[in-house]
Amino acid sequence: MSIFSIGLSGLNAAQNALSTTSNNISNVFTPGYNREVAILGESTSGSGVQVNDIQRQFDRYVADQLNAATSESSALETYRNQVEQIDSLLADREAGLAPLMQGFFSSLEDLASAPADPAARQGVLGSADTLSAQFRSFDGYLRDMQGGVNGQIRDEVTQINNTTEQLAGINREISLARARDGEAPNGLLNQRDQLVHELNERLDVRLDVQDGKAYNISLPNGQPLVGGSQSFELQAIDSPDDPQRTVLGYRNSGGDVVPMEEDAVTGGSLGGLMSFRSETLDKTQNQIGQMAVSLATAFNAQHAEGVDLDGEAGGDFFEIGQPRTYAAADNPGGAAITDASFDTENIDRLRASDYTVKVTDSESNPPVFEVRRRDTGQVLGADEVTSNDPNNDGSDATLSFGGVTLTFDDAGKLAEHDSFEVQPVRSAAGGLETAISDLDRIAAASVSGGSGNNENALAMQDLQDASLVGGSASLSGAYGAMVSDVGNRTNVVQVNLEARQGLTEQLEASRQSESGVNLDEEAANLIRYQQYYQANAKVIETGKTMIDTILGLRA
Repeated sequence: MSIFSIGLSGLNAAQNALSTTSNNISNVFTPGYNREVAILGESTSGSGVQVNDIQRQFDRYVADQLNAATSESSALETYRNQVEQIDSLLADREAGLAPLMQGFFSSLEDLASAPADPAARQGVLGSADTLSAQFRSFDGYLRDMQGGVNGQIRDEVTQINNTTEQLAGINREISLARARDGEAPNGLLNQRDQLVHELNERLDVRLDVQDGKAYNISLPNGQPLVGGSQSFELQAIDSPDDPQRTVLGYRNSGGDVVPMEEDAVTGGSLGGLMSFRSETLDKTQNQIGQMAVSLATAFNAQHAEGVDLDGEAGGDFFEIGQPRTYAAADNPGGAAITDASFDTENIDRLRASDYTVKVTDSESNPPVFEVRRRDTGQVLGADEVTSNDPNNDGSDATLSFGGVTLTFDDAGKLAEHDSFEVQPVRSAAGGLETAISDLDRIAAASVSGGSGNNENALAMQDLQDASLVGGSASLSGAYGAMVSDVGNRTNVVQVNLEARQGLTEQLEASRQSESGVNLDEEAANLIRYQQYYQANAKVIETGKTMIDTILGLRA
């Protein structure tokens, strides 16, 4: 090989190295960009140099670890942002329920001191109105949060589907590039890995690199999202068990949209939303409802034991929202729940939980049901579930459990595997209102006690310390436990988030050391490759001088 060919090979190598360095510098702030290095080698002819590869500095192991840590950090951050709102709501000493409950029972103490005094009676109704309004306000706030979570889930699903569609498209472009040129452009590979990273920010996924080339992506349960050049969409749908709840679905091979289990998606902002809803939001809403029902039923029962200023027996002091039920959309039978009410005689069994009721034997009279708590998965024992057929003809068959009673229109239409979602207290607080407005209707006296008697007022005041909630806690005790539980959960999430963010930052630093662009290093490379270029140009210039000298000798 001539000196000119050797010099030209060096010029070409230097030019490629300079172009690679320039590209690194120009992309220093490009998300997902991986530093490139020109790999030089001896020419196959034995003289000169050649560019073997423009190599992308990418570590698959570090990238996978960073994606996993990012997914967990994103989930915890989303959870933290949501749970802090509930923590602030419940812990507010001025706007919380604790001072209002204390004020309500203090007004009963004033009533007991002067049972016929209109001012004392007005104080009771006023504090009752304020307390019930705050219960409704809390319920409204939590219902708005439920609606907000539904909307955020739909937005996340839209973004996830957009990302998986882009990934499938880039898989296709990479495949075409490999078929055409033998190698895929580094830019496409960077874009694909950045999209995988962004996808992990929204949910935890599993990445499988097929034949070292195409990316296949699936959920932890195996549900595919990307397979080569094909993407599979998630669907945000109304839950078939509860139309007020947005869940995820996927389209099966038959074209039908099938709902997924709520715990099928973990990690990322979507997983954080799902976890927050099931672990904290549902629970808090049910606890508020359980307190409201416990207060209303116990107070109504005691109020009924007394008489008002007209000598009439006390009526309901509070109105309360009733349990909600939903029949599964795919029930094989045709029976419906026509009524759901609280079992006041067994109200101590009321829990802050939803239930799933399934028919296990429709031929039996009365039918046999399985009742499962949604929060713990526990199946209630036979001694906790009572099924009756009052008319012994299948009409108005009833099922009682957990402080509620369900009435079915026609037990004969029940079929095995029929399923019903029961929410005893989820929305109960939203229906808490004072049932009376006439001051004279407050039953402060005991039966035949007369207008100056205060025995029933004292008995109603004593309910402040009674174990009304679940048969084990007072109202203030239950509220304090709920506030403490949410506060502890907020602290735990915050601590876990800080730890996970620390790991994420370490992994990001590791990725940057391997794949990131260092401007100081690249500036030094510019000088080095510039000198390399100039030196090779000098080789060519030297060769030209030698030729000129030889030609001059001949002359």
